[in-house]
Amino acid sequence: MHRYLITSKEFYTDILDVFESKLYEQFKVHKPTYALYRDKTNPNYKLQALRFMEVCRQFEGIKSFIHMDVELAHKLHATGVHLTSAQFSEITHAKSLGLEVIISTHTHAEVLKAEMLGADAVTYSPIFTSPGKGEPKGIEDLKELLKKCNVKVFALGGIVEEWQVDMVKKAEAYGFASIRYFY
Repeated sequence: MHRYLITSKEFYTDILDVFESKLYEQFKVHKPTYALYRDKTNPNYKLQALRFMEVCRQFEGIKSFIHMDVELAHKLHATGVHLTSAQFSEITHAKSLGLEVIISTHTHAEVLKAEMLGADAVTYSPIFTSPGKGEPKGIEDLKELLKKCNVKVFALGGIVEEWQVDMVKKAEAYGFASIRYFY
């Protein structure tokens, strides 16, 4: 099962050297197959995204994604872009630039729309209780979704312990995505 590490300012900080060091250590410990640079408030977003890419290139097999910014992902030669659920209209453009596309989804209809528009994968959330993310969908809902779609689905939301990873694996999701699991 694929592991999708998502960065956050709260853990990784926006201090470049600290960010780079922490990210490198988490890659060594957790060996994710996907990684996302995400920091909605960083005034030095582009510079830190560049440092994120430099760390990713030190690890064979990590697919690198930049949050929201299709042009920056392309410029930095990231594997792809992770779009928000308000960016469905960006899928075609990102694909035309040769980027893989992961998009955040929160309903079965959004997952099916993402699949129809050519997204490579989706995050579907929240599966478990996650701060500020609303009512969790649960594993049974995830299983129902997986019966309806062919797109790769990363379970997201509240995945912080190994038993949760095991439940997602048993549901046969493509993978799981998390911020807090990878601390």
